[in-house]
Amino acid sequence: MARPLPLLLLALGLAAAAKSPYQQVLQHSRLRGRQHGPNVCAVQKLIGTNRKYFTNCKQWYQRKICGKSTVISYECCPGYEKVPGEKGCPAALPLSNIYETLGVVGSATTQLYSDRSNLRPEIEGPGSFTIFAPSNEAWASLSAETLDSLVSNVNIELLNALRYHMVDKRVLTDDLKHGTTLNSMYQNLPIQIHHYPNGIVTVNCARLLKADHHATNGVVHVIDKVIATTTNTIQQIIETEDSLETLRTAVAASDLSSLLESEGQYTLLAPTNEAFEKIPRETLNRILGDPKALRDLLNHHILKSAMCAEAIIAGLTMETLEGATLDMGCSGEELTLNGKPIIANKDVLATNGVVHFVNELLIPDSAKTVFELAQESEVSKSTDLFRQAGLSSHLTGSERVTLLAPVNNVFKDGLPVIDSNMRNLLLNHIVKDQLSSKYLYHGQKLQTLGDKELRVFVYRNNLCIENACIAAHDKRGRFGTLFSVDKMLTPPTGSVMDVLKADHRFSTLVAAIQSAGLTENLNRPGTFTVFAPTNEAFQAMPQGELNKLLGNAKELANILKFHVADEIVVSGAVTALVRLKSMQGDKLEVSMKNNVIHINKEPVAESDIMATNGVIYAVNSVLQPQASRPQERGDEPADPALEIFKQASALSKVSQRNPRLAPVYSRILARMKENSGGF
Repeated sequence: MARPLPLLLLALGLAAAAKSPYQQVLQHSRLRGRQHGPNVCAVQKLIGTNRKYFTNCKQWYQRKICGKSTVISYECCPGYEKVPGEKGCPAALPLSNIYETLGVVGSATTQLYSDRSNLRPEIEGPGSFTIFAPSNEAWASLSAETLDSLVSNVNIELLNALRYHMVDKRVLTDDLKHGTTLNSMYQNLPIQIHHYPNGIVTVNCARLLKADHHATNGVVHVIDKVIATTTNTIQQIIETEDSLETLRTAVAASDLSSLLESEGQYTLLAPTNEAFEKIPRETLNRILGDPKALRDLLNHHILKSAMCAEAIIAGLTMETLEGATLDMGCSGEELTLNGKPIIANKDVLATNGVVHFVNELLIPDSAKTVFELAQESEVSKSTDLFRQAGLSSHLTGSERVTLLAPVNNVFKDGLPVIDSNMRNLLLNHIVKDQLSSKYLYHGQKLQTLGDKELRVFVYRNNLCIENACIAAHDKRGRFGTLFSVDKMLTPPTGSVMDVLKADHRFSTLVAAIQSAGLTENLNRPGTFTVFAPTNEAFQAMPQGELNKLLGNAKELANILKFHVADEIVVSGAVTALVRLKSMQGDKLEVSMKNNVIHINKEPVAESDIMATNGVIYAVNSVLQPQASRPQERGDEPADPALEIFKQASALSKVSQRNPRLAPVYSRILARMKENSGGF
């Protein structure tokens, strides 16, 4: 017998969850108003206007509607009234017929016109009706011409207008489903219903102000506009509006006419002739002459659902038929798109949706060249660099490419000088083929226009191509893709050993590697991360410890292996502590502190020196494994088979002249033997 209780609770929970968005917002308003007594609702009123809204949780704390400040007032919830001397609104409104109810709920003008048009007997008599009654302010806002045309022929025009606001059945807000239609009592012409997630309900884009007022013969909903019949599809609106002539031509060329005259509920953000004229002629001709780009352009102006202006009380993101998103919002009375007040005429209703006229063309990324994508993002300085290098043709035509464009911050000290080397480097920032970052994989090889091969590295928190990591979501254009990267790319120029030999800072290290028999290993294909001690690092060692290290081939090989990991980790991968297993066996700890890479808590002098088989970090100290201890020995080296300083002296005269290292050179060179050891 104890089991039914959980089932009952579940049923109550499901019933609560099934409440419509309007009812959920109304319930929140009740909760906020309950301290003022029973059946009191908190209402947000736009300062300086008569516009009021029941409040949801977000609006309650923000105290704003369309970016404008609101004040909170407390009113009787729909269907209730005050009783003198008692707190709150304890009494239900008297239940009477629709005609009488109109006068009680703030639609006295509708009541008056019902009387004049002889609708009164019908809405006083028996039956079951729903009337969407314009508020007094809604009638007052009509133009004098429109109002005169209605009231001058009360028996026909006014009566028909009122009957278009009526449905011959009882319909509550829970029955007003989003995207549905109701047949009106005027020639069964449809009324479009939209019930939005924020609790706003619209009827032909007029907002419900006071809903669900019960009457003996139906229901009264007060709305903020006088609604008119509509018989045109979106396509027919395009065909009849002079200001949409260019759009009309574009729609015909893209074969979208059938969609815009089909059944459905769309929002067309219709660019006016003026909007097309604002686009550079070259860009417009390119798009109009490219069927795919044109179709993407037009689909980017079509939303997948009907969005009435009254439903937008804060910013929201809407998906277009093209697949991208637009940010719709409002600022006071104005609607905004992507933050701009570019909507010139709103809520032109069609049988299959709604049209908003816009005075700027919304060009999606999919219709843009790579150059256009770059100019409009945080890599605009890179576009100047590629233009100066004479590479614009690769970024503006129909060539399938991916541009690796450094973000503007990379050039905070100014753009580099364009010479042949810089031009070649920029060519290696253009990858052959149009890529998408979500399909890149670790170890993938990419070919550049400069005939270099770049590697892809996928890390837990970053995606990198060589030393440059992707800094923002990629933008996919008509023929090319833009990858914004955090630094200039440095394509590898040789193996680890090749790079070390070419840099005089590592002459001592090169000699040590050669003498320890590790050269072949660092020349072979692989994935090494090398923390390379500079000559300065060796010079900084205590004299006795340095002598012992250079005089013991086995210990030297062990130390060198501790500086190498068999895994490529570029600096962009280090967002937290990264532990690597060295070739010697012990762990290396790589971390980031104050934007400087540290290895075993020692700062790195230079990061991301790229090689074909790894990456090199220059360090100004020789790293020591924890278990490593200098061995006691006499004046003679334990293993004099080292050729370190023979090679080092040939590689670096600077090191040879160093007064501290010169005696060590002479002793070691006198006792050379065959080297041994390896990875």
